[in-house]
Amino acid sequence: MGQVLGCVQVDQSTVAIKETFGKFDDVLEPGCHCLPWCLGSQVAGHLSLRVQQLDVRCETKTKDNVFVTVVASIQYRALAESAQDAFYKLSNTRNQIQAYVFDVVIRASVPKLDLDSTFEQKNDIAKTVESELEKAMSHYGYEIVQTLIVDIEPDVHVKRAMNEINAASRMREAASEKAEAEKILQIKRAEGEAESKYLSGLGIARQRQAIVDGLRNSVLAFSESVPGTSSKDVMDMVLVTQYFDTLKEIGASSKSNSVFIPHGPGAVKDIASQIRDGLLQGNAAAE
Repeated sequence: MGQVLGCVQVDQSTVAIKETFGKFDDVLEPGCHCLPWCLGSQVAGHLSLRVQQLDVRCETKTKDNVFVTVVASIQYRALAESAQDAFYKLSNTRNQIQAYVFDVVIRASVPKLDLDSTFEQKNDIAKTVESELEKAMSHYGYEIVQTLIVDIEPDVHVKRAMNEINAASRMREAASEKAEAEKILQIKRAEGEAESKYLSGLGIARQRQAIVDGLRNSVLAFSESVPGTSSKDVMDMVLVTQYFDTLKEIGASSKSNSVFIPHGPGAVKDIASQIRDGLLQGNAAAE
């Protein structure tokens, strides 16, 4: 009914192209418009002003001869003030944008970078594509809102090789860290053993010093208590006492396998003589 009366409705975020006898006349804004068809006025078409998105998959080769598939996402829209150019100058906007992306990505950006640099410079590639598209599409009444490089997909074999290289690198780092940890552990263990031996030696030295002090005190006390006894007599008695104490301890254990050679009470005198002679020889050597 509206068309019969010459009334046309233009939706929001849309403009209509008005022609008179086949020639461009005006751009109709959203709302209701009167187009007297009897005077040759008609709507040639509608143009959306909404932001549209085009995903472009582009296969190319990097500088180090690795084939990759670059996925670019282009967000664009028609400009209301350039609606005439956007409607008449391009027959297929999406194909035109795709051709420019192929040209920029394939010939200008990725072939100049190796594979690792391509991943690292995704933002730079996106800015280059956006800049070139903006220059080209502005002549046709379109604005490039944003360009994103959403994915870079190497060949399956290349991706598997990259994963293997990464895994080998991580294993090498883990082995190095493990070796370093074992080195630190051995150093700490050696330091602990050295400290333990030092303290053990300190304890043995103190024990022997205490034994010597105890023997000296015992000899002095016995000589004072029993007049006429010499230090030799006291030492012989101490050795005999220790000898019988040792025999008692050995006899108390049913699983003892210790044997004294020579063995017998008469051998104690020989043992005392050997100890005394050794002490006298040591003192003489020291002097």
